[in-house]
Amino acid sequence: MVRNVRLGLVGFGNVGQGLAQILRDNAGEYALTYGLNFVIVAVADAIKGCVYDPQGLDAGTLLDKVTADGNFKGLPAEKTGWDALSMIRESNADVIVEMSYTDLKTGEPATAHFKEAIKHKKHVITTNKGPVALHYGELEGLARQNGVKLGVEGSVMSGTPTLRLGRELLGAAKIRKVQGILNGTTNFILCQMESGAAYPEALAEAQALGYAEADPTGDVEGFDAAGKVVILARLLMNEQIKMEDVDRSGITHLTPADIQAAKEAGERWKLIGALERRNDGSLAASVKAMRLPVSHALAGVSGATNAAHFSTDLLGDVTLIGPGAGRLPTGYAVIEDLLAIYR
Repeated sequence: MVRNVRLGLVGFGNVGQGLAQILRDNAGEYALTYGLNFVIVAVADAIKGCVYDPQGLDAGTLLDKVTADGNFKGLPAEKTGWDALSMIRESNADVIVEMSYTDLKTGEPATAHFKEAIKHKKHVITTNKGPVALHYGELEGLARQNGVKLGVEGSVMSGTPTLRLGRELLGAAKIRKVQGILNGTTNFILCQMESGAAYPEALAEAQALGYAEADPTGDVEGFDAAGKVVILARLLMNEQIKMEDVDRSGITHLTPADIQAAKEAGERWKLIGALERRNDGSLAASVKAMRLPVSHALAGVSGATNAAHFSTDLLGDVTLIGPGAGRLPTGYAVIEDLLAIYR
């Protein structure tokens, strides 16, 4: 017996297209293996438009249309022209997948999308840090009251299952400390600087490769990593901290001389997001550039790769390394959450 699970996508940028690519190539296998047939019934994108067909939209056709024309105009569909809230409200989707742009100051418009979906008894999965970092407690409470579930795995380290590992497998081992390379852009820049590039040169290369935005402030000043630290605190350490509670600094102050001094000492600079339970029970949260011994598990993580290093009472140290961004890895995070919701 195969169960149809209808998906309404908010946003069809890199992540949405990655998800569509995964479903185009693997939906049949998922149906056979898990008894779940994931069907996209609606997509609402602020730039590309909105299409809805209650019987389902072909993932490959959606990708081909956007690749060819950059929008959904002219695509056969029962309904077009909705905005995201209308799609959430009116479509027959069982799950809303929220992939709009991230705002770490207000969490909007994603938070409004969450609330509308929950009100209409629809599960919500997101790869968006904003609503999770800023409003997770409220949203989780609303979801519980309405009998639906939230999936937020993709909000930290993309499809590398950091939250699931910490919550489901390491929780009983008593996590005392988490250290992570949570931003691939800054890790790439630091690796380039270690290879001899000055900061401006390394940043320019990161921008040319698409790792860094035209305005890289969110990455290089540690805001992106701080948002992920807040999420880790809430979901792994059961502490509802805020962005301003994170002792945050970035990498822009580092010079070639700093990099060389670390090298000579057998150390390596990394931007580390960290949480540590103090002896008095309080939680220290930070994002800082620091020198790690080259023997440390995080020191050898290179390029745009992410990693999380858990220190536990019962299991000792556990390190998870994997992609922290990208079209397919982040799209796959949605699949992880879908399988967890319907398992």
